[in-house]
Parts: sequence; C-alpha cells; structure tokens
Amino acid sequence: MTPNSSAIASQGVFVTGTDTGVGKTVVAVALLQAAAGRGLRVVGMKPVAAGAERSASGRLVNEDVAALIQASNVQAPPELVNPYCFELAVAPHLAAESAGVTINLEHIQQAYGALASRAEHVVVEGAGGLLVPINDHADFADLVASLDLPVVLVVGIRLGCLNHALLTAAVIHQRGLRLAGWVANRIDPDMSAFDGNLRALESRITAPLIGVLPFAPERRATMTQFLRPELLAAGLGLSRRARGPR
Repeated sequence: MTPNSSAIASQGVFVTGTDTGVGKTVVAVALLQAAAGRGLRVVGMKPVAAGAERSASGRLVNEDVAALIQASNVQAPPELVNPYCFELAVAPHLAAESAGVTINLEHIQQAYGALASRAEHVVVEGAGGLLVPINDHADFADLVASLDLPVVLVVGIRLGCLNHALLTAAVIHQRGLRLAGWVANRIDPDMSAFDGNLRALESRITAPLIGVLPFAPERRATMTQFLRPELLAAGLGLSRRARGPR
C-alpha cells in the first residue's frame, strides 16, 4: 500500500454534485479506479437510484449502479450496493412514494457498514444534490451526516455553476459536514470564460480542487488520469472541518 493509498483508505467518501447530470457517476468510477490502482479493495455504493429498467430476471437495474459495480474490485450483494432502486426517473422521495416505499436511513447505514466490512474504501454516490429529499424528514445531507463521510463535490461547469457550487459548499459547511475536495467537470464545451469561472471557484472554495475533467461526449469515458488523488488524500487527512466559501 502506498502512502497516498493509506490516507485514502482511512474512510469512504460521499460524491455529490451541484445538480443532476453533472458527472457524479463518472467521478465516483474514477475514484474507485484510482483507489484500486493503488492496491486497495474498493466497492461503490449508490444508496438510492431512481430511473431503472427491468432485467430478464425481473430485477431493476440502474445504469449508474452498474457502472459502480463494474469499477469495484470487491463483489457485494446488489441489495448492499443499491439498497433502494426505483423504476421511475424522478426525485427519490417521489419515486419511493410511487412504489409505496419509505426510504429508511438506518437501512442504508446498515448496508454501508456491511460494505465497509468487506472493503478498505467505499465510494458512495448520491442522487441529484445534497438537499434533494430522501423522505418526508431527511435529505442527502442528513444521509452524509449519518454515515459520517467526507464529501467530494462535482461541479458541472456551465452557466450558473458559480452560484450552484458556492451554495452547495455553504450547505456542506452549515450542516457540519467536511468537504474533502471538488472536481470541475466541463459539461458544456461551448461555455465562455471557462478559466475565469474555474479561478473564481478556486478562490472561494477552500477544499482542494482534485481534478478538472474535459468535455467527454461518451459519458462513461475513463477520467482517472485527470484526478489528483494525492490532493484528495490531503483533504481526507484534514484534522479540522473544511470551511465554507469565503
């Protein structure tokens, strides 16, 4: 195990985003691949997935979950990797309501614990953003707090990203969570002033920028080479909670 991998292995991480469709799965897969490349036993988890198709066996299959499973080098039961999966592609609490299910945080905690006992590093991917409701009383920020995980924030670089990113960083700070690092994902290749927006975010988000991903029309393109895991390791090793935007 390398020095970097020992720091990364100290705990799992929770990947959230400024919005849906900003590349959370791409980053989660890249983090899994980077940790596996350092000799760690890794597994991905998506506690709640909304938007799935039925397989020939009748089981609901979500493409994000399938990508996480493929990037993991530890095999785990599907019900641990993805405790809640819904066919309807809407907000998780609405998908659960439509299915007659209530999403339970304790059930997710138990599944995470079972995964953590099998692997050295667990990458947990959220759905939508941190304030997306999970049930009538909790949102994804509550889930992060219950799992006691540091956060990796994926920022979709497009018009409006400054407000979205800084609001999310503020929520992370206000809710007592720790921002271990963030990733800039260029999802709009025609966006003007890309470098200027990146500088504005770097000067206002105190956690390390651990990667800048180029525009990639192929959603599942490998992005590991664009991440700097040593910066994430430094973020995970912080003894204090990262501050919000200045």
